[in-house]
Amino acid sequence: MIIDTHCHLDSKVYDFDLEQILSEARNLGLKGFIIPGADINDLPKAAKIAHEKNDIFFAVGVHPYDKENFDIETLKEFAKDEKCVAIGECGLDYYRLPKDEEEKLREKADQKRVFLAQLDLAVELKKPVILHIREANEDSFNILKEYAPKLEAGAVLHCYNASPLLLELCKFGNFYFGIGGVLTFKNAKNLVEILPKIPFDRVLIETDAPYLTPEPNRGKRNEPAFTTFVAKKIAEILNLEFEVVCKTTSDNAKRLFKCFA
Repeated sequence: MIIDTHCHLDSKVYDFDLEQILSEARNLGLKGFIIPGADINDLPKAAKIAHEKNDIFFAVGVHPYDKENFDIETLKEFAKDEKCVAIGECGLDYYRLPKDEEEKLREKADQKRVFLAQLDLAVELKKPVILHIREANEDSFNILKEYAPKLEAGAVLHCYNASPLLLELCKFGNFYFGIGGVLTFKNAKNLVEILPKIPFDRVLIETDAPYLTPEPNRGKRNEPAFTTFVAKKIAEILNLEFEVVCKTTSDNAKRLFKCFA
């Protein structure tokens, strides 16, 4: 049993073969899927897919790169949906900041404003948060450390970037760590080394499909079925049975998202 806790099944690349993709994943033992929110305009599609399948749920959120479309009232409306299990993905992404210093400061401030609004929504609705953090470890840590006592439903660091600082969040709250295809990459030395330091009851498996395809399929479109490669790599690194990794990470997902009973 595996649960893909982060797969963009609402992506256009699956428009013509989603049923086949899901069938192949289920045949390999996948029992659940979560579609994260990114662009607010895609929420109706994500909700529709989730309502058509018993094993699919969705989250509502705005990715840092899509902050221009941010509308808190729209998020609140979709968050009422019985199949909405989380807020996000939301966070800070400083990978493509403007070079001009004033523009850079403005971009960071705008990202923080949208991020904080979504954290407040998660606190209000008592839902877990799916976090997107890229090259913004210190600012993210400071914000999340402050919010930790209020985030009663917990949070997951999607595509955990091996930051020792962010791992420290375990001391302050109910934080989980999403592990995906990056773990199988040849340059994933830092993630491989820090994985044993993550409490195993806080590890989740994800694909971020259609992105970040794991080896041996890197370069192809990612799919939920490829979570099996991630689970096998985790088992190899932690010297655990494949079945133990699948069951434990699935139990972790059930505990955080309160679904997939």
